[in-house]
Amino acid sequence: MLGTSWLRASQSIPLTIAEGNGKGTNADRRRYVEIARGSALACASILDCLKACEVLAVAQDKQGKTMLIRIVSMLTQLGRREHEIRETSVFDGDDDDDNDNDNESNDSGSES
Repeated sequence: MLGTSWLRASQSIPLTIAEGNGKGTNADRRRYVEIARGSALACASILDCLKACEVLAVAQDKQGKTMLIRIVSMLTQLGRREHEIRETSVFDGDDDDDNDNDNESNDSGSES
């Protein structure tokens, strides 16, 4: 039961951030960041339960908490920003963020 709760809560973090990034206003995007932060805090609570039930080793708990502290800290800072927190859309067309030129058209019509 706790394992499925952990999976849902941990998957909710990036999915909620992505959903919020598609919203039209900064206030909406910040609200989704706060929801994602809540999911990260839920993950920490689930780790506490797993440790208390002796399902999770102390080292695993420590590693998980270290990651979650960092995630919660980043989301807290994102939620406090006064400026726009939106990224550019991956669907804009001409973006080639990895600079490998895979978005350029091949004029010859054949692949090289």
